[in-house]
Amino acid sequence: MRMHTIELESHRYHDIIQQDYRDTYNNLTLKTLMGMYWITKYCPEAKYVMKTDSDMFVNTEYLIEKLLKPKGQLRQKYFTGLHMLDFSPNRNKESKWYMPLEVYPGRRYPTFCSGTGYVFSGDVALRIYVASLTVPRLHLEDVYVGICLAKLKIEPTPPPNELLFNHWRVPYSSCRYSNLITSHGFHSNELIQYWQHLQSNKHNPCQTTG
Repeated sequence: MRMHTIELESHRYHDIIQQDYRDTYNNLTLKTLMGMYWITKYCPEAKYVMKTDSDMFVNTEYLIEKLLKPKGQLRQKYFTGLHMLDFSPNRNKESKWYMPLEVYPGRRYPTFCSGTGYVFSGDVALRIYVASLTVPRLHLEDVYVGICLAKLKIEPTPPPNELLFNHWRVPYSSCRYSNLITSHGFHSNELIQYWQHLQSNKHNPCQTTG
């Protein structure tokens, strides 16, 4: 039944890309690299790309207004999101984020951006994909992308406001959400509800009622 609904969605909207592997947490890196390859092959003219999770609220309008328009010119080697600085590998075997010493012996990861949502210039997709051909795979997708960026000597750019990208759930209000790009941990019906509310209040999101 699930495959049938996916096929219907694909036939109607042409917005699904599939590859032959299991869609599991440990294959997130593979899924992301599949996306990088697809962009490179089928959408090389894309100026910017965003990778995000299915349970994320993304304010696309504010993303464009705050990050992508102000510079006025197309940026190259640009990568931004919620910066994860000075993170050490988790050596606890019971942890979801466990990293075996033999897989990554380093004491610190290079700076990476949370996989819940990051944005990059179109040229970076090909660069990351090519780098991945020689960088040993890790199952932690955002860490792995950060390692590829480090190899490419591309330093993630801090967002202009540290509250723009959030890998936690920010309490909803139209005022607050009109000034952020991502918030985490939503069911699909909530995403629709909050987006519709934000759109209906977009011209005066911080109005107060007596």
